[in-house]
Amino acid sequence: MSVKLGVPSKGRLMEKTFDWFAARGIGLGRAGSEREYAGFVEGIDNVELVLLSAGEIPREMAAGRIHLGVTGTDLVRDKLGQWDQAVEELEELGFGHADLVLAVPRAWVDVGTLDDLDAAAAAFRQVHGFRLRIATKYHRLVREFLRDNGVADYQLVDSQGATEGTVKNETAEAIADITSTGDTLRANHLKVLEDGLILRSQATLYRSRKAPLDEADRATMRALREKIGTD
Repeated sequence: MSVKLGVPSKGRLMEKTFDWFAARGIGLGRAGSEREYAGFVEGIDNVELVLLSAGEIPREMAAGRIHLGVTGTDLVRDKLGQWDQAVEELEELGFGHADLVLAVPRAWVDVGTLDDLDAAAAAFRQVHGFRLRIATKYHRLVREFLRDNGVADYQLVDSQGATEGTVKNETAEAIADITSTGDTLRANHLKVLEDGLILRSQATLYRSRKAPLDEADRATMRALREKIGTD
């Protein structure tokens, strides 16, 4: 066996993850072309690099198929119910920062807080005969956040594309999405509610609580964690 490390397979998250490990004496890289998902590890024995989409990594850890994974806080907490029973957070990596926020049209001048949204949602249902729609990819996190804050009259609609465009396209009245700068929200005439921050996310190294380890793997895990400073 070997210790399997899941890393995002493309883009800035992959590059920054490679840089983070390199700064700690462990070389990660692709083996072959951009289209191939094989990788290599240098600087430590018995570790296998697995290149996956950031969204797959939480599920692969929860299923016990990889031992370690780098992915966003938002993805772990949204995709895994009782996430902390499936994985352990080892280290925040200091990049991939983004906020999951609840935003409404800027034209809604009377809606600035979650209480305002709750009142607006009740009025919306009375007028239109259906619940106010909130477009999002993050169903678990948004549902829990709204429940904890007493917002009731709404429905979540799934958005796997450009979530910010759903209000303009009239497929939703509000959105909950990840934002780094807020530029895309402003460009789509949306504003974040004053108390609409759902989660601050960043790239984080996790350990699977489900993946089996033999004695050699345990020794590898100890050596790896000592080398990267998370032991």
